Parts: sequence; structure tokens; C-alpha cells
Amino acid sequence: MRIEEPLGRHPTMRARVHRYHETPAVDVEVDALAAQLRESARRLLHDLPTASRESLHILDNVREAGALADLIESNLPVSNESKQRVLETLDIRERVRLVLDQVNRQNEVLRVKHEISTMVEEEMSSSQREYLLRQQVKSIRRELGETDVDEDDIENLRERIALGRLPSEAAAAAAKRELRRMSNMNAASSEYQVAQTYVTWLADLPWSKMNPDRLDVLQARRVLDEDHYGLEKPKRRIVEYIAVRKLRQDGRAPILCFVGPPGVGKTSLGRSIARASGRAFARVSLGGVSDEAEVQGHRRTYVGAFPGRIISALKKAGARNPVMILDEIDKLGNDQRGDPSSALLEVLDPEQNHQFTDHYIDAPFDLSKVMFIATANQKSTIPAALLDRMEVIEIPGYTPREKLSIARDFLIPRQLSEHGLSPERLDFSDESIDLMIDSYTHEAGVRKLEQQAAAVCRAVAVRVANGEDVSIIADPAFIESVLGAAKTRRQEPERSARAGVATGLTWTPAGGDLLFVEATKMPGTGKLHLTGNMGDILKESAAAAFTFVRTRAVELGLAEDFLSNTDIHVHLPAGGVPKDGAAAGV
Repeated sequence: MRIEEPLGRHPTMRARVHRYHETPAVDVEVDALAAQLRESARRLLHDLPTASRESLHILDNVREAGALADLIESNLPVSNESKQRVLETLDIRERVRLVLDQVNRQNEVLRVKHEISTMVEEEMSSSQREYLLRQQVKSIRRELGETDVDEDDIENLRERIALGRLPSEAAAAAAKRELRRMSNMNAASSEYQVAQTYVTWLADLPWSKMNPDRLDVLQARRVLDEDHYGLEKPKRRIVEYIAVRKLRQDGRAPILCFVGPPGVGKTSLGRSIARASGRAFARVSLGGVSDEAEVQGHRRTYVGAFPGRIISALKKAGARNPVMILDEIDKLGNDQRGDPSSALLEVLDPEQNHQFTDHYIDAPFDLSKVMFIATANQKSTIPAALLDRMEVIEIPGYTPREKLSIARDFLIPRQLSEHGLSPERLDFSDESIDLMIDSYTHEAGVRKLEQQAAAVCRAVAVRVANGEDVSIIADPAFIESVLGAAKTRRQEPERSARAGVATGLTWTPAGGDLLFVEATKMPGTGKLHLTGNMGDILKESAAAAFTFVRTRAVELGLAEDFLSNTDIHVHLPAGGVPKDGAAAGV
């Protein structure tokens, strides 16, 4: 009907209306449209979850085209505006066409939704499907009251394996195989425990977890400067690495080797690199390791088998892209149990470490994202094959001026905090720090210097703990009263030239040092006496110098037979310290 004139709202809504009486259309085109509409609607109503079963039966009984269009429109999931538009279409032919368009559109929407859901189901990984199915099985068994502790353990391991997203097919297959074996074993047996430990390791390893890199060059430089004074070359190399990672995300992590004396900050520099790049930190100590199974793990056929130190460190880090410190790589051992340096080749070779296989895990693990930093005191004792695979950065040590700045900015504030003191209670003058550097330490790093500062802090802490109101500015006299007599003395070259003494330079594990070569003559028969714990090369240098003098005796103003009744004695001080190398002033 159509409203002609409204008459009021009370007590009910009233209006004068004109009612439409629809005359059935007898037309071949309308019949064809109605048949097509009935077929499309049957297909749509069959797939619609909201359609009633009665609608399908009524659909076959309605023969008039207009009534058919109205019935179908009332069951379509469309807006009220669309239904109102159909009501207002009085021409039967147009109304059937309008409803047919809506039915065809709904059929197309359902078809696309079905294709999308099929694609999503196909793309769902087998592990996710298996996880969902096992959750359902677990719920059913819980309802039936059939679960026990052992089954719960196995189910938990299955869930962890599914959620761990093991990228390696070998690892996933091995985990499923062991879980099948566990389900058929007694939980009290030793084999069950071995299998459970193995599957737990597979579940705990960070196969896919990565920490996002903090790719901010300025921030990284600021963090490195906060933690370390000097060390410009290592800092520049780390900033370069972060800049390259920012430009190319899939680049390989470098394998660096910091070589320097003890106490120069090699390990702590690695910790700062991890903080600057936003990565996890892991440390592996290799000093004295002589068993290659420590690196590559034990095979599971052995009693007490365990993964190697590399895999264990990755598990503790919780990510597959940590900064990993390989400490003391120059002190690797080598005995009948194997050569660990050879086992490290697969770890440190960029062409191989993306498929590193631990004997215990027995599945390839990608180490290419790990940033390896090796540390060593001496470059000469690093195995040549390992040295070839690493980028060596020398950290030679610190000058006295650098040590003063490090002590002032880093060491002393840390020791004051660790001993419960404040700068108001104890402060160090620059002269006292210089005295500790020159007279109480003899090193290239700052480890001993920090120990001496800690000794001074302990002496003041005792007085504070006894109730004294202490406010001390530590001067050289106070340092001597606490630390006692000077332990070292700085050697200086003689200011006046003296025959028989030459000044050379020597290398020691504590850094460089002056070396005084002393020579004298005495009655004898032309022999050369060498003392001072010289190595073979230094002995040859002394012999070569002796020969040089003898062959040029005339040029040097000596008689040809000047050695007939003279012996020469060459001595290097610090006879307890082995010395070898170049001429060193001989």
C-alpha cells in the first residue's frame, strides 16, 4: 500500500491509503527470470547458515514471480534499505531482476569466502593442525578421566614442540619419533628419562626466536662511549657493523677477535656491544678446553651425554642472534680426547655455520645470525685455521693518561658504590691515582688498578663502619699508608751515555717495557758469555753482534788480536723472565 494522507498517531497510527493489487504477469521473459532466480536462490539458501529449512520447501511451491521475489528477498542477509527498495519496485519484471542481482552477488560473496577459507586451511602448517587436534584429544581424554601424569608430560612436550616452530625437518622428525617412543615406554625407565631430556632440549632451543636489532648508529656510539674510554678502533668497527645492518637486514654477522693483554676490557666490550645492538649476551669460556665434545656435544649413545657449550649458550640466551663471547680462544687444549680448535672451525666459518650440527641435537642449527667475538691474550698461540676465519682487532693497552681517565670515570665510582661509600666520604686526587698507576701496578690493562682502588675503599669502609665521621681526600701519603711500600718502579733510560749498556724495548703479557742490555769485558780467551734467560733468536742476535765487531775490529779502532786475552759477557736483567724475539738492543 501507499500512504495517501496521514490522519494521526493517537490512539494508533492511522492514514488514508491506496492498496496495490498485483496482477500476475504472463510473460516468457518473466518466467525465464523466475526460473533462474529460483535456481540461484536454492543454491544460496542451501549454503546460508541462517536460512530455514522451510524456506527451501516453500521455494518450490511458489509459482507467481512477484511472490517468489518477495519470499527470497525476506531470507537474504541484506540491509533494510535494500529490502525497502525491492518493496517499492512495483514492476514485477524489474523486481525479479533486482532480487536476482542480489542473489547472484551473495552467491559470489560466499564463493570467495569459501576460497579464502580453503587457502587459509591449506597454508596452516602441519604442526599447527597437529597442535589443534591434540588439544581436542586432550580435552576428550580429560572428560573421560583417562589422563595421567606421564601422558600430561608427553602432551606438554608435544605442545612445546608445536609452538617452538622447529624450522629443521630433521629436528621436528626426531622430536616426533622420540615422543612416539616415550608413549610406549615406562616412565620410570632410564630410556624414558633420556628421551625426555632430548625432546626438552629440542623444545627449549630458540630455533626461530630472534631479538630485533637496535639499528641506531648514534645510540650505539653513545652506549659504547658510556661503558668504555678510548678503544676507538673496536668502537668504530661495531658502529660500522650496525650501519651495514641498517642498510641490509639479511647480512651475516661478523666474527671478530679482540687480541690484547689481560684487563683491557675485551669481555666487557662484548657485553657493551650486546647492549648497544639490543641483543642477548652469551659467554663461552674456552680456556683449558681439550675435549672436542665440549664444543660439538656428546653423541646420545654415551651415558650422560649433553649438548656442547655453543648450543647450551644459545639456550641460555633465548634467541638465535645473540652476541656470543668465546673467551680465551688462544688457550684451547689438545690431547687424546680430540682437538677442540678443529671443532670450532664449523662454528666460526661463515660458509659453514648456517648448518652447524651438534652431536647431541643431531640436527642442523643456523649460527649465521650469531655475532661471535673471540678474545685472546696472544695472537701467536691462536690456531692458524681459526685465525684465518676471524677479523683481528688489536687492543694493545692503555697509556698512563688513559688509565687516569678510566679510573676517574669508571673504576673508582664503581668501587665506591660496591663498598657502600659516597664521594663525600672518599675522593681520590689525580696525584694519588698516578701513584697507584706508577708504583703499585705494572700492567697494560686496569684490573690491578681497580684492585688497589678497592683496597683503599675497604680501609675507609672499616672506619665508617666503626662509627667515624670520615671525609677523606686520598693523597699520595694516604695511599702509601694504606697500600704500603711501592711494589713496582718505573724504569727510565739512563740520561748519560755509558759504554756497555744499550736500551731496547720488549713485549710482555702486561704490555711493553724497557729492556737494558748490559755488556762488559773481562780477562779470558775470546769467548762470549750470554745470561738472562735468552731464547734462541736472542742468542743468535748476540752472536751476530759479536761477529760484526770482530770482522770490523780495524774500522772500530781495535787491534786484530784484541780478543786473544778478553771475554765478553752480555746480560739481560730479569733473568727469571724468558725473553726472545728481535735483537732488543743487543
